[in-house]
Amino acid sequence: MTVSQRPLRSVLYIPGSKPRALEKARSLPADAIIFDLEDAVAPDEKSTARSTLAQALSDGGYGARMKIVRINDLGTEWGAEDARAVLSMGADAVLLPKVNGPAELDALAEITGDLPLWAMMETPTGMLRAAEIAAHPLSQGMVMGTNDLAKDMGTRFRVDRMPLMTGLGLCLLAAKAHGLAIIDGVYNAFRDAEGLAAECTQGRDMGFDGKTLIHPAQLDVTNAAFAPSEEEVDLARRQIAAYDEALTNGQAVAVVDGRIVENLHVATARETLAKMDAIAALNAG
Repeated sequence: MTVSQRPLRSVLYIPGSKPRALEKARSLPADAIIFDLEDAVAPDEKSTARSTLAQALSDGGYGARMKIVRINDLGTEWGAEDARAVLSMGADAVLLPKVNGPAELDALAEITGDLPLWAMMETPTGMLRAAEIAAHPLSQGMVMGTNDLAKDMGTRFRVDRMPLMTGLGLCLLAAKAHGLAIIDGVYNAFRDAEGLAAECTQGRDMGFDGKTLIHPAQLDVTNAAFAPSEEEVDLARRQIAAYDEALTNGQAVAVVDGRIVENLHVATARETLAKMDAIAALNAG
């Protein structure tokens, strides 16, 4: 399954230094896990975290969940060693923090070879160079680092996230133009299910594939928000059926619920059904 086909509704950060968290993650309903060696790990635990995570991934048990390892920046004393260690961890991708341009991905690829690269998009420079980053031949995904971006921009918190919309939009356009997965930033108030649901809805409406999460309590809300609803699935099936009937009758368009249905709508409908099938397959695994 390619990165564009697999469900990425919920992408949960798990500290690479915490054996209990690594164990619990094996049974959580996350579509993907970011095993974190960066922000979630204290400086004096970096080396230990690397070996702890390597052992956990070697033990396996994470099923069909996508396994992404976030390393430290290559400019730190830990980054290069993290990158070398990831090569033997069996991860699906390596995530580089604070990517400002494709040269940083080039430097990472010199260590990690053909391993797919994901970029943390969390700086103003990264926003302005999103298209170049997405065009890198090994790029497969982008993760929005909205907390760091807000800090660098000096924004105030707003529920509607208006100060961040330009950056979010630039990264979305870049990812979609190059066929990359793109994951929305975290919602910090992990006990606020209503606020999380609203931000998930906003992100899904914008076109994000899923959302990064900081706590397992956020999984159910996020999985529901980024999955097609029963109404969307029903509409998709009716659009396909009506369009197929129209073609049989020698017509190029159909009408469903008073709205025109053309080939582009049918393509979206088929993607909706394919996404539901992929989610069902992931849950079954």
